[in-house]
Amino acid sequence: MSEPQYSAAQIEKGRLLFAGPCDFVAGAMIAEMLPAPSLPEIAFAGRSNVGKSSLVNALTGRKTLARVSNTPGRTQQLNFFSLGGKLMLVDLPGYGYSQAGKQVAADWTRLAVDFLKGRPNLRRVLLLVDGRHGLKDSDLDIMEIFDASAVVYQVVLTKADKVKPAEAAARLAETRAKVSRRVAAHPEVLFTSSEKALGIPELRAELAGLV
Repeated sequence: MSEPQYSAAQIEKGRLLFAGPCDFVAGAMIAEMLPAPSLPEIAFAGRSNVGKSSLVNALTGRKTLARVSNTPGRTQQLNFFSLGGKLMLVDLPGYGYSQAGKQVAADWTRLAVDFLKGRPNLRRVLLLVDGRHGLKDSDLDIMEIFDASAVVYQVVLTKADKVKPAEAAARLAETRAKVSRRVAAHPEVLFTSSEKALGIPELRAELAGLV
């Protein structure tokens, strides 16, 4: 499985950034509740139950910073976390969970689009995709929204510990090929496991380079 290379200095910079304090700042269910843009922001998006909260917790080295739930569709608002006053982490609502109801799903989409279009300090959106299954139609739909909003996004495959090495390599190649055809997509794809901390130092290094 071919992973991007980061220097020891980049890995250390990422470790130091995410070793700092990380505090909940605000939650927003409507556009009017969004906090004013201040710090550089990194947003986390993905299908319901793809592991967004687990990844935020793994990056920050905390177990309960972002609520982890086995119930899809549990996160229904945008949650903002300040990382040492240097970077804002934004946990977006999950999408693609049909049982949430059409109206609720529409509200989530509307809030996400309002956020994407109104954040000049948004450095990147991490689009989390279950590494066992790869990109699904709902992921491609969200990528269309990102492309139309001219928001730079990067695909991060999750649950690497549940995929065999040969399958993981094939999934990476397949995902990179699809991403390469997207207007606003970052070309590099990372494979991570929150449970085993695979790819976590590399993702920290990538994000630290945006501060």
